Amino acid sequence: MGQTTTIPPGGVPQNSWDGEADPTGEERGARQYVTCFVGAECFAFPMESVLEIIRLPKTVRVPLAPNSLDGLANLRGTVLPVVELSILLGFPEKEPTDATRVVVADCSRPVGLVVDRVERVITVEAERIEPAEEVATAVDSDLLAGVIKPEAGGALIQLLDAHTLVARDFASLGGPCDSRLSLGTSMAGRAAGPAGEAEADGRQLVSFELDGEEYAFDIAEVQEIVRVPDEISRVPGAREHVLGIIDLRGGVLPLVSLRRLFGLVEAPLGEHNRILVVGRAGGERKITVGMVVDRVHEVFQAPSGALDEVPKLLEKQGVDGVQALCRLEGGKRLVSLLSAEALFQHAAVREAVEAHGEDSVRASGRSSASRTGEDEETQFVVFRLAAQEYGVGIEWVQEIIWVPDKMSRVPKTPEFIEGVVNLRGSVLPVVDMRARFGLERMERNDRQRILVLNLDGTRTGFVVDAMSEVLRVPARAVEDAPRLSEDQARIMARVVNLKEQGRMIQVIEARELLEADEREAVALAVSDEAAA
Repeated sequence: MGQTTTIPPGGVPQNSWDGEADPTGEERGARQYVTCFVGAECFAFPMESVLEIIRLPKTVRVPLAPNSLDGLANLRGTVLPVVELSILLGFPEKEPTDATRVVVADCSRPVGLVVDRVERVITVEAERIEPAEEVATAVDSDLLAGVIKPEAGGALIQLLDAHTLVARDFASLGGPCDSRLSLGTSMAGRAAGPAGEAEADGRQLVSFELDGEEYAFDIAEVQEIVRVPDEISRVPGAREHVLGIIDLRGGVLPLVSLRRLFGLVEAPLGEHNRILVVGRAGGERKITVGMVVDRVHEVFQAPSGALDEVPKLLEKQGVDGVQALCRLEGGKRLVSLLSAEALFQHAAVREAVEAHGEDSVRASGRSSASRTGEDEETQFVVFRLAAQEYGVGIEWVQEIIWVPDKMSRVPKTPEFIEGVVNLRGSVLPVVDMRARFGLERMERNDRQRILVLNLDGTRTGFVVDAMSEVLRVPARAVEDAPRLSEDQARIMARVVNLKEQGRMIQVIEARELLEADEREAVALAVSDEAAA
């Protein structure tokens, strides 16, 4: 006696039996299998190895991983590797359809296997199972656990062992991950990279744009940079400068429009807008306000000699908040340096703080207290590469600069060095991050930036597609990533898993971006170019 059950779209069914036999079939020497199709071939997994069956989820692509990996998905808070079964089996790739499903199998850890469609659950007696090597199939017999002989002219069903199958491409999947990533420090408290080489001459600034003009805050005044959320709660009766309030990790953050504060023409909020979370001392705790700007440009080191006092004429005209003017590129570029402390004296900002200051202080107090204990926080600079988000610990980032129109190519340097740029009199080698990860290069555009990292004392620039934000997250949100390849496990051993947002950010270990010999080649290229 046997039984088959059709599987509903949501997952594995609970079977009902027409006799008194054990539902698992074990007392009769029978086992249950979940059958599925890849192309025209029918396969089966032992029922006990199938955790659930889901629709194809949204995935995050992972560079330096085998081609069979579709990406990483968030399955109810768990990081799930999703693998294309067709590629593992050597079949042609197919576009997903409404019938496409993911069989979540137990391979030491959950792994999702993409199949064209799931068919049913069947019960098979032991005598119907044949060794794979004795039967001609469409798949390498080393990948099969056996085959189910057909009944009454039915089709051959090939049995798969998920663990063995996945191990061919992912030998270390499910093994221990490296845990060498350093936790970040607060943006305000960081003065240098890991090597402790702070540039004493000058100030580090975060520059941004308002109505085509460039402004900046001292980095010590900026706690973080976040995107503008879709929902902003309006505050009845507030001045027009106050956009409203938002929830920032459980605390209330008042938002002030710098465009409105400066009397500039109103513009709708979009993807390019950012919130600079700035703070000031308020008794025993720091009070924070979100300053909404058009877009963030870069983080850069401004030499002390480039900072000029504000002309007396502007002071008399009542230009609030500007504490200095920064002259760059031989005076061709002028950046107005704002004082967060002065802006907090503005009536609209004071009103926002007074109306929601207690909540803001409470949130700030939680942030301060959370640097110890189970709610410790860490910060990442988040950037985009090939439509995916990546983060690097803020302690590695020295600055973020524009990509120049031209980059000098140094003769006899390794191919991975894109070129060098002059950064305030110093030679900065530049590497294309896409090329480092084996991704297709892209044409230069205005959104690209150079992320300047301090790699064991050698400053190196990495071209990225765009900057997203400076993000502060609870340490518990940083998880070990599945080991998908040796390179991936070394360079991207962790992910930031923001479960409530359904957002996953791959964390890059900056020190591992270049091999030891590559770092030596970079240092040699810098010294040769400097000597020349």
